[in-house]
Amino acid sequence: MAESISALCDLNRHSSLCCDQQIPMEKAFSGPKVLADRMNGLDVHRIAEADPEAFATTMATPPAVHRFPGSMAKRVQALAQFVVEHYDGDVTGIWAGGDGPTVLKRLKALPGFGDQKARIFLALLGKQFGVTPDGWREAAGHYGEDGARRSVADVTDAKSLLEVRDFKKAAKAAAKKS
Repeated sequence: MAESISALCDLNRHSSLCCDQQIPMEKAFSGPKVLADRMNGLDVHRIAEADPEAFATTMATPPAVHRFPGSMAKRVQALAQFVVEHYDGDVTGIWAGGDGPTVLKRLKALPGFGDQKARIFLALLGKQFGVTPDGWREAAGHYGEDGARRSVADVTDAKSLLEVRDFKKAAKAAAKKS
């Protein structure tokens, strides 16, 4: 049972970040729960092997898992297929047995994960899930800083969510000025 819960949490973290595009964090991080309810659990092999049209329908059924359920279904399925192909379906293999820079490199190789998302995910693993390989803070860059309020890695309650939103708003405003 504990292994199943752990596997669900691992896939949940990955698919949440995959879905965290063009929608609020709360919606993105509720998506895997909705998907798990519809599929009677999250199983990386089942997602990877699902008929693409049927999986897209599962993602699009109201309420849709994402604002763009068809394209997000392709991304989530590509992520699951990558994990099956490269890690035998065990997402923990992405961060097992590597230092911070190695884990960051593995995260960047995931479909839909660029540099920023990989750093945020590494910070999320370290700050909220106790996955702290040597050098993880440095590899995560600013996202790994203790006390930062930059990303979902720093959201632990309603107050920190507002602080992250304020940071993002200020960063956008500064970018517009330059």
